[in-house]
Amino acid sequence: MFFLVKYAKSLEEGSFRNRSADFLWMLLFGAAILNGLAPFVNVQYLGASLTFMMVYVWGRRHPRVPLSFLGIFSFSAAYLPWVLLGFSVLLGSSPTVDLLGMAAGHTYFYLEDVYPHTAHGSRLLKTPAFVRALFPQQQIQRARVGNGQWQDGGRREEGPHID
Repeated sequence: MFFLVKYAKSLEEGSFRNRSADFLWMLLFGAAILNGLAPFVNVQYLGASLTFMMVYVWGRRHPRVPLSFLGIFSFSAAYLPWVLLGFSVLLGSSPTVDLLGMAAGHTYFYLEDVYPHTAHGSRLLKTPAFVRALFPQQQIQRARVGNGQWQDGGRREEGPHID
């Protein structure tokens, strides 16, 4: 539960700031991948795998963040999923649930952050309009600085404004 709160919140406030529809699309994509893989590995509960997916995506998007595991050794965030996988195996857990989450996270990360930047790449995971329609448009708030100017440098226009 700690990882779900920490890394989902960090992703939502960082990479997905003001992009709630994209965050939901990431979760739906991950859930679809996990549901597609679950029958082949006999896993009934996929919540832990979805949480692990978010940890993986967070680690890949923040690869140089320094972390420490139980104060014993330090590593960068890019290795966090592997450290957690190793720890769960040391505790006697099956690595299947964690590996499913890593597979879903890697698929999302590759299709969203790597493939679009290749020579022939395009953004394959663009959030569909029906998901975007679930969230109201967020308006950027600007502050007036005087003389009809807005803080962002734009001229004051006639009509309703959000201050």
